[in-house]
Amino acid sequence: MIPLVDLRAAHVEVAEEVSTGFKRVIENTAFVGGEEVAAFEREFATFSGVQHCVGVANGTDALELALRATGVRAGDEVVLPANTFVATAEAVARIGARVVLVDIDPVTYLVDVDAALAAVGPATRAVVPVHLYGQLAPVERLRAGLAGRGVAIVEDAAQCQGATRTGAGAGTGGVAATSFYPGKNLGAYGDAGAVLTDDAGLATVVRTLGSHGGLAKYVHELIGVNSRLDALQAVVLRAKLTRLAAWNDARRAAAARYDELLASLDVTRPVVLAGNEHVWHLYVVRIPGGAGRRDEVLRRLNEAGVGAGIHYPCPVHLTPAFADLPYGPGSFPHAERAATEILSLPLFPQITADQQATVARALAAALRSVA
Repeated sequence: MIPLVDLRAAHVEVAEEVSTGFKRVIENTAFVGGEEVAAFEREFATFSGVQHCVGVANGTDALELALRATGVRAGDEVVLPANTFVATAEAVARIGARVVLVDIDPVTYLVDVDAALAAVGPATRAVVPVHLYGQLAPVERLRAGLAGRGVAIVEDAAQCQGATRTGAGAGTGGVAATSFYPGKNLGAYGDAGAVLTDDAGLATVVRTLGSHGGLAKYVHELIGVNSRLDALQAVVLRAKLTRLAAWNDARRAAAARYDELLASLDVTRPVVLAGNEHVWHLYVVRIPGGAGRRDEVLRRLNEAGVGAGIHYPCPVHLTPAFADLPYGPGSFPHAERAATEILSLPLFPQITADQQATVARALAAALRSVA
């Protein structure tokens, strides 16, 4: 079996360091907060090229707290793409704000910036560009279009640790939320997340909101939540962070190898937006012919021992949880069509050339069988 992502291979590289760090935390009984968390926040901020990193419990909380810190309140509108994991919309809904969806660029699957700007109205408080599959959306175009309009940009960077656009990473000059779910490029051994920003005041608000609304014991200035990065996860993240740049380089090499292996197949390979340094969280191809053909190709790949998957099989507006939104089938044709044709192939830093060749052969065979 060639897995979609091999977490065991990553663990082997950091196991000794993590074990030593766990012992250190247990001996010090500093399980929530403490120096391990503070050190990771400093190190990840430096890696990301921002001034501040605030660790939280998970990526969904990170996005919700970032939105709240920028001033999003119940009844406000937040614009986001239809092609994203449900957590992006979920974070908006948990505030009581209204989800406003827009379509995607059919080539990159990133948010359609023109559509997002057109969707901004009097009640819009924020736009959430989703940095999908390992590359950044064109945030600079959003900034230019929103200048002076009082609308915040909160970047969803859950899949883009280490990615840059024209040399700058997510959150630079603004605010971004990220996830350290185990399968991410930088993954914990459970749930974890962070907010990245250059704004010291905003970072303080996020930290306050995530600590029951106060930074001093029994002093609660805001109505907050309990969302803090624990020290054991910080140990894992610190160990992996020292390897992240090399792991991202390995992902780039693997993506380039897939580009060569799949060049003759009837699939659409990923496109990197000009100006982007991609970190290849996922390698997503497109299988023409609709959901039935794509699903049959996926079934045959899985039967052949190739752990392919789909990210994501259902746009937000067609998800039952968001059935109350004023959209239906056909509202976002690019997102809807992509959902029926995209397919994620195995990709992780330790994947070998032989494994990728096996994936390519299996994909070619599957495509022939469903021609």
